[in-house]
Amino acid sequence: MISTMQDVPLQIRRILEHAVSVYADQKIYTAQPGGGLSTRTFRETGENAARLARALASLGVREGDRVATLMWNNQEHVEAYWAVPSMGAVLHPLNLRLPPAQIGYIACHAEDRVLIADHSLLPLVTPLLPTLTTVEHLIVNGAAASGTDLAALAAAAGRELGVHDYGELVGSQPPTYAWPDVDERSAAAMCYTSGTTGDPKGVVYSHRSIYLHSLCAALPGLLNLTAADRVLAIVPQFHVLAWGLPYTAFVTGAELVQPGPFLQPEPLARLIEASRVNKAAGVPTIWAGLLSWLEANPGAADVSSLKEAVVGGSACPPALLDAYDRLGVTLLHAYGMTETSPLATCARPPVGVTDPAEVRRYRLTQGRGVVPVESRLVGPAGEVLPWDGESTGELELRGPWITGSYYGSEDPDKFHDGWLRTGDVGHISPDGYLTLTDRVKDVIKSGGEWISSVELENQLMAHPAVPEAAVIGVPDEKWGERPLACVVLREGTEVTFSELREFLADKVARWQLPENWARIPEVPKTSVGKFDKKRLREQYALGELVPEKITAS
Repeated sequence: MISTMQDVPLQIRRILEHAVSVYADQKIYTAQPGGGLSTRTFRETGENAARLARALASLGVREGDRVATLMWNNQEHVEAYWAVPSMGAVLHPLNLRLPPAQIGYIACHAEDRVLIADHSLLPLVTPLLPTLTTVEHLIVNGAAASGTDLAALAAAAGRELGVHDYGELVGSQPPTYAWPDVDERSAAAMCYTSGTTGDPKGVVYSHRSIYLHSLCAALPGLLNLTAADRVLAIVPQFHVLAWGLPYTAFVTGAELVQPGPFLQPEPLARLIEASRVNKAAGVPTIWAGLLSWLEANPGAADVSSLKEAVVGGSACPPALLDAYDRLGVTLLHAYGMTETSPLATCARPPVGVTDPAEVRRYRLTQGRGVVPVESRLVGPAGEVLPWDGESTGELELRGPWITGSYYGSEDPDKFHDGWLRTGDVGHISPDGYLTLTDRVKDVIKSGGEWISSVELENQLMAHPAVPEAAVIGVPDEKWGERPLACVVLREGTEVTFSELREFLADKVARWQLPENWARIPEVPKTSVGKFDKKRLREQYALGELVPEKITAS
């Protein structure tokens, strides 16, 4: 028997068309210098998205072309989220926190044809222009208001490059666009991993995957969004598409608040007060910084409208969760990664659980998965382990928004039998709650961002005085984890930790620089000659490895 249901493709433009019709007057708010808020309705956002699509088409952008963004969370960035995939091109948000060389590598690897950048990020963009060999057009958001010299930017590229002011380019276009009927399985957006092992790797999201993720993210078990909500998207739009929040907001009619570059605790507190958000999403370090400011400045800002915030990127410290409980704000763990679009689980306690201790226990897990995402634990011999709350193995996932491969690069160890190997180790309770206990690889998770220990080691061992170096993650109250650099110095040489830190300063992002250092006689090794970081972690735990704190002067 064959169903006669209509086979309507799941395209991003259909979400946009629905939202600008039924939620036309719902608003997007963007923080402005001085504490003000700019507003655009969903209808105006849809019209501006159509204008942007026309502008991009006039520059020669066609279906499948990559359009990169290097932008803060703001109105124009949301417009790009809708315009680029809806016209059949591929949205590619670039991570502005990566070292410039990595940004350049990623843009070239993705073969970005157009780059849309905020004028405040031009000091980062301008030196990269000669290396962005695939980029034919640079569109500067806010160029006119900032007095940006577009001709000088074009000259800085040292090659033919079209440079345009976003407002002038887009504002002259009609507010309609004939959105094409693209294949729902075609690429809509892409993000790159942080390069924890080797070069960053691209993950391509389809229209279908984003559509399904947006629907399910809104469910009560995950973000639980409705048109009655106003959500603050602190998570950057370059970080796995802001966890899908711009798309989910338009699915549900929830209003969206964008902080722009104003991510320090006081501006965030003022933004919450001014916008009266009731929900938010961000990494633990953001919430820790905001808490410290609120405690140091009692009564300085009214954040009582905020009732719930999703925390992802790294585990939320129990003390932070408890502190926000006292403020009347419920922090909720969510788990995911670039490869999972990202939402895979959320730690909402089961219905009917009311005992405070039990509720807290559930909230300290990584949570329970949503229906399209399947989870399993695999032991060291490849055996599938039971969900008994005790058996520990590597978490593997599969589902309609879980990637099955990387763009333009092979990594067969990451995928097998149709499952994604997450590299995270933990156990799952009989009722499906995931608790992570470790990671397969020695990546360091600091403030919701990944730091590659291998990258730090390789850079350190490029110093003539350092024949061996091993980097491990150690607990940090503010950031969750921070790197501890254990170095072996070549006999007859002398170099200080401050000098080594300075040596790294132009090779990795500043936030990746270790402040914890230790000199060791040699790096312990396994039976096959690999660095034994497990042993270093044991030495640290036993107090045998005592780090020295070194920070910038």
